Amino acid sequence: MGMEETIREKLTEAFSPLNLDVVNDSHRHSGHAGSPGTGESHFRVTILSDRFAGLSRVERHRLVNEALATELSGPVHALAIKALAPGEAR
Repeated sequence: MGMEETIREKLTEAFSPLNLDVVNDSHRHSGHAGSPGTGESHFRVTILSDRFAGLSRVERHRLVNEALATELSGPVHALAIKALAPGEAR
């Protein structure tokens, strides 16, 4: 299973999102410092979940980072997060 699918599964399990977009942006960072050249190191996530209601942006990002702690400590070099609660603009 690829890293994109792993991220999707872990976030789905942790947040039961109403919407989830996981984009592999690794190709845009090929050859940059910190890029391991695996093609699975840089990701962008947009997640819409009831779990984020009433939480600050920092609290939301912490929850996402905790759900993906294993991936962020190894193969994933960078993760851009847009975490929204229902009713918030995308």
